Amino acid sequence: MSGSLWLKPPTTPPPLPFPPRPDRGTPHAPAGPGVAPDPLDELAGRLDAFVAAAVHPDEIAALLESDGMTDDHIRLTYGRNDSFALAEDLYARVARRHPGPPGKDRSRPGPAEGLGGCLLRGLVFALPGLAYVLAGPLLAGQQGRYGLPAGTVPLLAGAVTGWVWNQALSHRAHTWLGLGDRAAAARALLTGAPAGALAGTAVALAAARDGELPAAVFAAGQSLYLGAATVLLVLGRERALLAALLPLLGALPALRWDLPDPLRVALPALSLTAACLVAARALRPGTARGAAGRGGPPLAASVPYGLFGLGSGVLVLYAGLGDALATGSGAVIALTLSMGPAEWLLHRFRGDSLARLRTLTTAREFRRAVTGTLALRLGGYLTVLLGLLLAATLLWPDTPWPTGERLLTLLLLGTVLWLGLLLQAFGAVLGAAAVCLLAAAAQTLEPAAGTLAAGTAAVVLAALTRALLVRPTAHRL
Repeated sequence: MSGSLWLKPPTTPPPLPFPPRPDRGTPHAPAGPGVAPDPLDELAGRLDAFVAAAVHPDEIAALLESDGMTDDHIRLTYGRNDSFALAEDLYARVARRHPGPPGKDRSRPGPAEGLGGCLLRGLVFALPGLAYVLAGPLLAGQQGRYGLPAGTVPLLAGAVTGWVWNQALSHRAHTWLGLGDRAAAARALLTGAPAGALAGTAVALAAARDGELPAAVFAAGQSLYLGAATVLLVLGRERALLAALLPLLGALPALRWDLPDPLRVALPALSLTAACLVAARALRPGTARGAAGRGGPPLAASVPYGLFGLGSGVLVLYAGLGDALATGSGAVIALTLSMGPAEWLLHRFRGDSLARLRTLTTAREFRRAVTGTLALRLGGYLTVLLGLLLAATLLWPDTPWPTGERLLTLLLLGTVLWLGLLLQAFGAVLGAAAVCLLAAAAQTLEPAAGTLAAGTAAVVLAALTRALLVRPTAHRL
């Protein structure tokens, strides 16, 4: 089981509440001599660029309302009943034009650069799992609680705490980055990452019982690593994190042969030390005077991201626990490695959707195109996940072939995770968090209902995703 699975920060900074005010377009021809100008002509000219690119009148109505136009003002000035009626007139008056973006479209990564970067992130999500291979024999002891191996409870308690904290922290730091303030983002990480490490350590120590002190110490190191890795991932230092994790490749011989205990301790300690040092160097801008000195994003805005980390993390833990952490290891390995391709497919979906906004002229065409693209990208992710599961089953020691039910549960869980991340990327994280938390609670109350809980969550998230993303306004950032 890899404690690094939910380090991944939000793949896309949360969308703005509404697109920036459009540039003034070319005004319509002025009225002739002695003729009073039509205020609707003036409005159409001012909003020409935005109205021409709209694929549905509702986009225009939302812009009018965001500009503060009330129904009373619209009736007095333009002679229309409300913003929707005015939007329909504007939509009919202005010809459709969908200009392409100036220069390279950076909303969509290139086939080489984007895929390579996302695969690199998937690798750094998975490599920390080798620390468990090295430390496993050192943590072995008497039978633990709830039928689990000794030390499992403090390890899981520390990991879940780290997932929740660092998901919320990474969102806050990404929000600062979206505001163009890298020093403030570094400052948020500088204060938040150590606090998260302390919280994870405290929770692991509180959950430990007699004979579980080695596991609690390992959980403390795990919490420290989660904080350092969050810093490096948010700040785009994946290659530095990968270099810090290279000593863990010394665990590969341990898959077949026994290693000396000092070596089992030294390799994870070396990687942990390197990750912390690199993270500390990356955070130096956060020590500058005035970093994060102005009012920033509200702390409450990051809470739903932490809740999503909690719900999705618990669901993944259940997939990994299986029969006493044995039969589920292949599922966790596959899910961890799949996070890189998942991120790339999320970017591809966003790029495809923006391209549809520029080329399609009706809302119906847009709905059909987005629904097809959504099914295509989700199907691509599930295919990758299935391939990774088969590879992990073949290569990982003592991993049995998954049964039909376990395979179905994994694919449903993959659907939940990918759709949840997609909703998170489009700012609808609260719905994704609620669904994942309810599914996790249902499986906690009735562990045998894992397939039903994942299936229900997948259906609900699919409905929420389609309802949100078929609206053109959801794609305009």
